Amino acid sequence: MTGRSARVRRLAAAALLTLACQWAPARAATGPPEPAGRDAQVVTWAASAGRLGEGTAGRGYRLIVRTSVAGSGLRVRLSNAFGDRPLALDSVRAGLRSTGAALVPGSDRPLTFGGARTVTLPAGAVAWSDPLPGSVPAGADLAVSLHTPGAAGPATGHALAMQTSYVTQGDHTAETSGANWARHTGSWWYLDAVSARPADPATGAVVVLGDSLTDGRQSTPGLDRRWTDYLARRLHQAATHVKGVANEGMSGNKVLSDGAGPGALHRLERDVLSQPGARTLLLFEGVNDLRAHTGVTAAGLIAGYRTILRRAHAAGLCVVGATIGPFAGRPEWDPAAEAVRQDVNRFVRTGGEFDAVVDFDRVLRDPRAPGHLLPAFDDGDHLHLNDAGMRALADAVGPHTLDCARGPRPG
Repeated sequence: MTGRSARVRRLAAAALLTLACQWAPARAATGPPEPAGRDAQVVTWAASAGRLGEGTAGRGYRLIVRTSVAGSGLRVRLSNAFGDRPLALDSVRAGLRSTGAALVPGSDRPLTFGGARTVTLPAGAVAWSDPLPGSVPAGADLAVSLHTPGAAGPATGHALAMQTSYVTQGDHTAETSGANWARHTGSWWYLDAVSARPADPATGAVVVLGDSLTDGRQSTPGLDRRWTDYLARRLHQAATHVKGVANEGMSGNKVLSDGAGPGALHRLERDVLSQPGARTLLLFEGVNDLRAHTGVTAAGLIAGYRTILRRAHAAGLCVVGATIGPFAGRPEWDPAAEAVRQDVNRFVRTGGEFDAVVDFDRVLRDPRAPGHLLPAFDDGDHLHLNDAGMRALADAVGPHTLDCARGPRPG
């Protein structure tokens, strides 16, 4: 772990900051307010939004998500960030999942938006619901049911949920039974965040900005074995004020350029800085920039990190840097990419610009062949992790590492 030094940021970061700000963030829908202040609400679940296929008129979704921090006044954020036309939802509800698509009787309640049970999101917009009476426990399977009567055009959501959710035709959102929810989906549709008000106002959240390793690719589906899930369970038991965990992993994501959705610089505002109660950003990205063979240099990737550091610090967040893990054995690996990885990791470990460091490379690498994953963690493709590897990442993050002081920092 290293402390953040007071050295001045290099001029290269300023140019990247200008580039990143040119990507228009999703705007709020008219009417429903955003959560009032970071200290009031804390994000308890989140998933990075991207473009999913086409919306379907009359479709109902029962989306299963796992809470990380307990609290009252639950709110959900719906997103039409990638839509090209307004999205109307005429029923949105939240309750606790029993088994399958069935709900715990009496737990399901309608959500309102500015007092109304319907909401229309303009193209590119997001909307927070009003607070829901009652409380939700940590580690609960929350079911958010919604109906889109006239959906069409590009849909917004998170493709790789690693969780089974449910689909129906028609409005069955108020039904406790799962009988009419026979179809499955492996994506989260139109939902990108859930927040709650913890009993302790000092409670905050860590937001993890990452790629497929954070997205949970190759972990066991349906069992919440992404490394961030293991981390949430650890934080729940730890003597720390950081209890919320927001997983903003996006498979294929890069730092410096777009591809599988907007790059980290372009999605930082929506996916990280806008999250209520966010105290700490954990940055674990970069391997896809190296694999892409687009001429990315260590200096360029470090400049991207510095831009993220500057923007997060200006928003009052602590930033924890994670080293890039090994990927030798992949077709994209070559000595040049490995050299960049080593240089970037050296900066993360010793540059003194992150508030703290977690050395994921040290955890994941094979001591006998440091460019390769440890075989016990390798799912077989020499990049992604099995469940044991996911647990090892979570175990490498000391809970108190995430409990940083807050407040705007000088740029």
